[in-house]
Amino acid sequence: MRKKWMQAVWAVIGIAALSSTIALAQGAVAPKKANASPAETDVAASFYEALNSSTSGTGTSQTPTNAMGGMFELRHIRSSMIGYELTYSFNPGDQSYKPLAGNCAYQCNNQPLTQTAGQNIFGFDWVFSKQYGALRPFAVGGLGLTATVPSSSAYAANNTVRPTYIFGGGVDFSLGEHLGVRAQVRDNFAKAPALSLYYSPTGAYMQTIQPMGGVYYRF
Repeated sequence: MRKKWMQAVWAVIGIAALSSTIALAQGAVAPKKANASPAETDVAASFYEALNSSTSGTGTSQTPTNAMGGMFELRHIRSSMIGYELTYSFNPGDQSYKPLAGNCAYQCNNQPLTQTAGQNIFGFDWVFSKQYGALRPFAVGGLGLTATVPSSSAYAANNTVRPTYIFGGGVDFSLGEHLGVRAQVRDNFAKAPALSLYYSPTGAYMQTIQPMGGVYYRF
């Protein structure tokens, strides 16, 4: 599934790049006026699949469930080197727990269990980008918070909030003066959430890759 998503995202990027090249060659995309302001602000909505890595430690083996999600962005570009954005993404954050084979400590007799939850990532990112006709490739890096909220059950612990490191990149393709499509891949690093009363936190970092595609509206 992860391979298929990565192939789909890079296919969108390739199609956008090819379309931009053809449009420029045909004169369909007019360059910006020399005295036009480079500053731009847009809002965007995207869909993705959260691809999560497993973690282990302190006698616990923890496996998150991959799930579909969505993200909203508010982005402001001042220049190629100066841009910033606020993001909010959400998806199911179910976690499966079981004793860590060979090193389960006092949890060896615990039964495997799955705790359902919701995962929310709030981010503030710096944006580097460059306009080439209808095409704007970009890279992002920043910090955020991952809040994981377990559903009510006899096994659930409290909500977990983790500092998060965010990296990624992608491309915008303009369909007109205001509307366009955005394809990107984001990588989030945060400590695995502690959602179970019966299993100790692993204390290890979990990686969440988000290959995504969506649309934006530029003001």
